[in-house]
Amino acid sequence: MPIASASLGRRISLALLLIPPLAWLVVAYLGSLAVLLVSAFWTTNAFTGAVVRTFTSDNVMRVLTEPVFRTATARTVSVALVVTVLCIVLAVPLAFYMAKVASPRVRLALVVAVTTPLWASYLVKAYAWRVLLSPEGPMSWATGYSPGYGLTATVVTLTYLWLPYMVIPVFAGFERVPDSLIDASSDLGASDFATLRMVVAPLVFPGIAAGSIFTFSLSLGDYIAVTIVGGKTQMLGNIIYGQLVTANNQPLAAALSIIPLVAIIAYLLAMRRTGALENV
Repeated sequence: MPIASASLGRRISLALLLIPPLAWLVVAYLGSLAVLLVSAFWTTNAFTGAVVRTFTSDNVMRVLTEPVFRTATARTVSVALVVTVLCIVLAVPLAFYMAKVASPRVRLALVVAVTTPLWASYLVKAYAWRVLLSPEGPMSWATGYSPGYGLTATVVTLTYLWLPYMVIPVFAGFERVPDSLIDASSDLGASDFATLRMVVAPLVFPGIAAGSIFTFSLSLGDYIAVTIVGGKTQMLGNIIYGQLVTANNQPLAAALSIIPLVAIIAYLLAMRRTGALENV
């Protein structure tokens, strides 16, 4: 009986500890999403601009049918995917070197170098790239070429901003691969490429999947970098911001916000189908 009482007491204590974070999740996060979904079906007063809580599907139909929104959606998803692929291409060799090749001192220095930009202000980094990519900026002086402001500048800036979120989980994935497993593969006659493809890649893929969730979702919802270096580039983030702040059309902004929400859910489901999330 005392053992059962102790077990019941631990369960009650655990439940009491979980109540505050669960309440915060339900009220602040899921509650705000529910309000977002509901407000997408409201409208605004044509004269005052005030939100009118009358059900209408006009906002959703506009988002689905107007070419400007469909084009912005395709552009935003494409940029998020390109940024994710670039981050993977850059992160995998760097993380492999950090985890398996570099000495402990060099590894520590590289970890510090990768994580240090996270301590800098987002705006400072974005404006630094604005200066660097300027047609009259340092890149133009040094190479004679600069992409200027636009889609390319947006991709480059977002890749820089979110690269650490890819490097760290991939680095952790490589660190979890036992050196003895790589040596065994080599002893059995596998080439370096075969070892990477059949032994290392399956073990590191969960880390890549975890990093890609960060880079994809952060790129999908970004609007500040697009405003700073994107020139006339229109992506969903700054369109939503414009509808909310400039046009004062909260219902349309809410309807547009459903698109990245659905895209992120679809991406998570795709990652789940690969089985990567079960091993993260």
